[in-house]
Amino acid sequence: MLISVEKRGAFHVPLSLLVMGATQLKNNQYLKGLFYLAAQLLFVTYLPDLIAALQGLITLGDVAQTRRGFDIIQGDNSVFMLVEGVIALILSLFFVWLYIVNVKDALKSEKTELTLKEQIHKFYDDNFAFIALSPAGIAATFFVVMPIVITVLVSFTNYSAPNHIPPRNLVDWVGFGNFLQLFQLKIWSETFFGVAAWTVIWALSATFCVFVFGFILALAVEKKDVKFKKLWRFVFILPYAIPAFVTLLVFRLLLNGIGPVNNLLSVWGIDSIPFLTDPIMAKFMVVAISVWVGAPYFMLLISGALTNIPADLYEASEIDGAGKFQQFYEITLPMVLHQIAPSLVMTFAHNFNNFGAIYLLTNGGPINPDYRFAGHTDILITWIYKLTLDFQQYHIASVVSIVIFLFLSGIAIWQFRRMKSFKDDVGM
Repeated sequence: MLISVEKRGAFHVPLSLLVMGATQLKNNQYLKGLFYLAAQLLFVTYLPDLIAALQGLITLGDVAQTRRGFDIIQGDNSVFMLVEGVIALILSLFFVWLYIVNVKDALKSEKTELTLKEQIHKFYDDNFAFIALSPAGIAATFFVVMPIVITVLVSFTNYSAPNHIPPRNLVDWVGFGNFLQLFQLKIWSETFFGVAAWTVIWALSATFCVFVFGFILALAVEKKDVKFKKLWRFVFILPYAIPAFVTLLVFRLLLNGIGPVNNLLSVWGIDSIPFLTDPIMAKFMVVAISVWVGAPYFMLLISGALTNIPADLYEASEIDGAGKFQQFYEITLPMVLHQIAPSLVMTFAHNFNNFGAIYLLTNGGPINPDYRFAGHTDILITWIYKLTLDFQQYHIASVVSIVIFLFLSGIAIWQFRRMKSFKDDVGM
């Protein structure tokens, strides 16, 4: 038996090593054989283009744009070469994987009597899940994985204004120089650590306050002696029903220096309050308005969690002499947290990157002269936006994006692994 397997391997594998699908075609597996053969032919046909794209990824261009009189002579576009190189790299890795799959399949390939039509039907039945998920997988590769790879690679270049913006200038690889700049160069490090500290404070404060006020609303609505509960639920949910960007823009209009609120205060003889122009006041207002927008969502979550707590627990605790506060601390709070803890982590991650809440309300202001391209209320994501769209500092923006990803993914993994709701497989 061993000898026959070795003979079959020795006979079959070399065919597929040289010509993909040859072993399958020899064994009448036409569908597989033609697919592997077509993949190899396509790869060989476009191999020169792939090699050129990969070389461009390494060099990022050698010829810069020049001007001769009134004529502009185009050179290499480093960013295009970077993107094309990443695409070529992904396609090359896919072909290598397909080649390995082809060889493994050749090792276990056996002669078949099925016709091509029957092979197509059998492949469809056996691989329906793979076929159905393939479009989503391809889309995820080119719209999720590829941008992430490009962002990581840009962080190792000097892609920034004014001297390294294609097509006029070339972009070069600089290694970990951008990371060193962010953490060691004073103008960048002070801005980064200042904005990062406020980002963490903002995310924690907004998440905590939204949870607390949502909890208060849920307890108030679920209280037994409250009348017109449906009406109160409707009133409390209204802020959540209105699109958040509309709410934020309305508050920005109401609270600006010449807005309705300050106009009303001036009528009453009170000086204008710098709601959005004073650094401390502006930070307080963005947290307060986030509570207005997000508390109704947590009210709904917590109301659902409260209905799942058995009334027997409260009755038993009363018999044991527990007071209302002790019931809340020992029964209500732990059981609610057990159910909505994952939502809290996701809300923290959302607030950490809550671009709209900051940009639409304060635009990152007021201006902070000690920061580079950032204001007092800017969080990391709005700072990245300004670095890219306003000031074209793509290299530093990519570094900050990587730092955000590493921080959030680490926090999320750590939190989720410690949650009882995940350990206990709630709802499974």
